[in-house]
Amino acid sequence: MSEAVQIIERDGKPEYAVVPIDTYERLVASAEKAEDIRTFDRAMVELERGEDEVVPEAVAQRLLAGDEHPMRVWREHRGLTQEALATAAGVGKSYISQLEAGSKSGSVDAMRRIAAILEVDIEDLLPVEP
Repeated sequence: MSEAVQIIERDGKPEYAVVPIDTYERLVASAEKAEDIRTFDRAMVELERGEDEVVPEAVAQRLLAGDEHPMRVWREHRGLTQEALATAAGVGKSYISQLEAGSKSGSVDAMRRIAAILEVDIEDLLPVEP
């Protein structure tokens, strides 16, 4: 960095550094890149520890499209039928069907059990707001 940097002092101690805008922009870009690398590294550690998973692109696209209830997408991704999910969660098959159709919102307790079975956070089961 050969650009001129102006140091502003207060009480004889450096307090501010004034740098040319192009230097500032390079510093910001470098800091953002470093944060992206740290975020990626944390994600890779979580994957290696089994604390997170890679979601197939097709599943991610279905979730992002918002055309289907997320519960259905996750249930199908996990290879469960409505009946199997209902049995594991201790609810009726019709309850799961109503949740997936959006005609019922579900109790917090039931949604927690369903989320645990599907291995997702409860927020992942909430429909995307338009």
